[in-house]
Amino acid sequence: MSEQNKRIVLKFIEAMGKGDAAAAAPCIAEDTFTLAKGFGKFAGKRTHDTILATISAFRELMPAGMEPDIHTVIAEGDRVVVEFEGNGTLVNSESYCNQYCMVFTLSDGKIRQVNEYFCTVLADKVLWPLVEAAGL
Repeated sequence: MSEQNKRIVLKFIEAMGKGDAAAAAPCIAEDTFTLAKGFGKFAGKRTHDTILATISAFRELMPAGMEPDIHTVIAEGDRVVVEFEGNGTLVNSESYCNQYCMVFTLSDGKIRQVNEYFCTVLADKVLWPLVEAAGL
């Protein structure tokens, strides 16, 4: 089960990086949610439809997508933890490289919950102005 869960999570991260909500959708349950930890503008809870809309909108911020550089994948039971760096070029030609640790909880072959940890200071400084300008 752990290997299958790893494959589902890595498929989701790849789809997220490409801004491909259609590829991400089969990986998540209808009642799934993400919880971005911290106190920045991107912190908070997002449910199924918002997760997919955010993935789609990501393509507007980073047209060529984000290339995840996976460092660690640990799976035990229904949990998968992934440490990675997300590297890409923003719509304004600025480089964006953030560090992530995501803790996924799965059941029945679907992601049910994601706890996200990333540099919220960098995201607020670099991404938030683009989100506001695009009206996302």
